[in-house]
Amino acid sequence: MRTERKLTRLDRVFARLDREPERPALLDVPDMSRHRFALFAGALAFYLAIVWAVVITSWLVRLDWQVMFFRPYQQWPEIHAFVDYYVVLGQRGPTAVMVAAWLGWRSWRQHTLRPLLALGVSLLLLNVTVGAAKYGMGRLGPHYATTIGANEMWRGGDIFPSGHTANAVVTWGILAYMASTPRARRWLSAISAVTSLGVGMSTVYLGTHWLSDVLLGWAAGLLILLALPWCEPLITRAETLILGLRDRWYASRGRAKEPKRPAGPPVVLTPPGSGQEDAPAREPVAAPHTRAPAYLAPGPHTTRSDRVPVTPAGSRRPPHSDRHPRNTAPAARPLSGG
Repeated sequence: MRTERKLTRLDRVFARLDREPERPALLDVPDMSRHRFALFAGALAFYLAIVWAVVITSWLVRLDWQVMFFRPYQQWPEIHAFVDYYVVLGQRGPTAVMVAAWLGWRSWRQHTLRPLLALGVSLLLLNVTVGAAKYGMGRLGPHYATTIGANEMWRGGDIFPSGHTANAVVTWGILAYMASTPRARRWLSAISAVTSLGVGMSTVYLGTHWLSDVLLGWAAGLLILLALPWCEPLITRAETLILGLRDRWYASRGRAKEPKRPAGPPVVLTPPGSGQEDAPAREPVAAPHTRAPAYLAPGPHTTRSDRVPVTPAGSRRPPHSDRHPRNTAPAARPLSGG
């Protein structure tokens, strides 16, 4: 009795790495459902509430100063080295490279540019929205604060909202957004939330951001992820345009590789005896100068039509007196007496 071998976890991993033969018919593209729209509205309201609380110098600003005077990096100096490395998970360059490598493999495997285009659109929205808010409100960081208890707004700073926190939410959250199954989306959403939470608290520990900066950065990154379904038609059109340009480029390269036809009209050769000898003679065309092949002996060489046949009758066999034509009876041989 023959039994099939049970696949191990390593076998399933290698099977997962194989490229699919063609693009899947149905890709799981999140849509702007009522639940997602409600979350977007809630995140937007939270974003505006944080900005308003900082502008009016409310209790949130007083909490910012209390955390700053607490100086967490002096309270727990033993974790300072770990936090210095962990905060890199919120920097734009390293995280974008790692996430782009993973989404690039997804694009190659599924024959689609949607993962990379979604990452590009999310990073573009992040730069525009967070960058505009940073330079528009111009808040100074804890290390550059001038007045105790003030909100430090519109003084030429660029730390409100926290770019590290917003970038961690977007770059790690895009993996959950591009997940192929609901279970994977839930797990990746939880992992990205914990990662971005840790990055935000790391900036507070190091004293580079106020606590309100981190709260606003979380809201800014979440708004970008929740708004991505509105960008799906643009991503689809961009993918169609890029693939169309690629196909036309391949087609132009294929035409360029075709051999070029010789210039000039073809020369018509008239065989002898065809009755066209009296036709006006064409202007002779000079034959290109070619070198004789190396395997030919030096000297003049004649063409095949100028060579003399071996026998005029067309037969290369020598005549034999003892042979007779076909379909004729052979002559009777004389009988010798004996």
